[in-house]
Amino acid sequence: MRPTTRLLTFLVLLLLAVLPAHASIANAPGANLEVSLVTYGPGDVYWERFGHDALELRDTVSGEAMNFNYGVFDFNEKNFFLNFARGRMHYLMDAEPTEDEESYYVQVGRSITRQHLALSPGQAAALRDFLLWNLRPENAGYNYDYYADNCTTRVRDALDKALGGVIKAHLTAQAAGMTYRQQTDRLMSAQPWLMLLLDLGLGPYADQPLNAWQGSFLPAELQANLRDVRVTDDQGGKRPLVQDEQLLSPNHVSVPPALAPDLRMPLGIAGLIFAIALALTAQRWPTAHALLSTLYLFAAGLVGVVLLALWTLTSHHSAWANANLLLFSPLAFLLLRSPMRTRCGTTPTRFANTVLALQLFATLVAVLLHLLPGTVQQNQPWILFALPVWLAVARGLRTNKPRLKQ
Repeated sequence: MRPTTRLLTFLVLLLLAVLPAHASIANAPGANLEVSLVTYGPGDVYWERFGHDALELRDTVSGEAMNFNYGVFDFNEKNFFLNFARGRMHYLMDAEPTEDEESYYVQVGRSITRQHLALSPGQAAALRDFLLWNLRPENAGYNYDYYADNCTTRVRDALDKALGGVIKAHLTAQAAGMTYRQQTDRLMSAQPWLMLLLDLGLGPYADQPLNAWQGSFLPAELQANLRDVRVTDDQGGKRPLVQDEQLLSPNHVSVPPALAPDLRMPLGIAGLIFAIALALTAQRWPTAHALLSTLYLFAAGLVGVVLLALWTLTSHHSAWANANLLLFSPLAFLLLRSPMRTRCGTTPTRFANTVLALQLFATLVAVLLHLLPGTVQQNQPWILFALPVWLAVARGLRTNKPRLKQ
């Protein structure tokens, strides 16, 4: 995905509209059109980690080739970052000469793979007509969704429409190998802190079982899944949709791992270490204990506010109904003064005790929900982190006393 402006889309469409009457993509018969899926490997920047793809149309007579893709956004759009935070991301369809687009990906070191697809002349012409219609300024924009409506699902849907639903019929009958969460963790593992933030913010939507059609929200998954699709030829027989596949340029940037990292061990160990630090400092270094407890309470409260806002104030449905709200709650803000008050020898107020009891109960509910049969959200790593820390914080608030000098 690359940021750009609407101007490029308009200029490409204008160019196609005013081309002279010689053979070109815009007016070539379907028999002269070659259709390919071009898949680009992941890049180094976080928004490039999911990869990218495009549909290439090539006129075999004139040699003209254009790449159509749905991954264009504009940082200069009014209220871009506000819309991004609210889950109202506006993306555009774009087209540019194949050579120009592919030279960019070669320059930045991202792999390029081309799959020549077996579309009939009628299907190729229908796809061309749809893409040119979609490229018009009034049709080019759409509301982006990370998983359900992104640059790859749009390419997938355009192909499936031209093929009369063959792709969807084939892929919905197969299970995907990973969930949205697992794919996100896998692809973002090169940026661990960002991966952890995304994992923390994903709700049960990200853990639902997927079929291969849904799993094809990723360019590499769509590329792999199309290899098994078969279409009807002119004689009524079946042939592979992918006629041939070529690696045009190898990858020169870091490649994501094949499997998602298991976060249970590292987060469980981190939570245990933090809890031990709280326990050791409770009697020996009361001030350090109070500072550590306050730091955790502030972080937990802040996370809780963000998770609550994502659920109630945004369109990020992948973050809705997040059970991590039980572990990291805005209630923590109500306890911020308690560690220092306890450090000074003040008995926790009834209000503070009630809030603490509510938070511990919420943590217990999170554990029980995870253990119940049919649980969707896989937030065990965060339970393993939060549970020992909350127990250590609660113990410190109840037992920490200042040491008196003799």
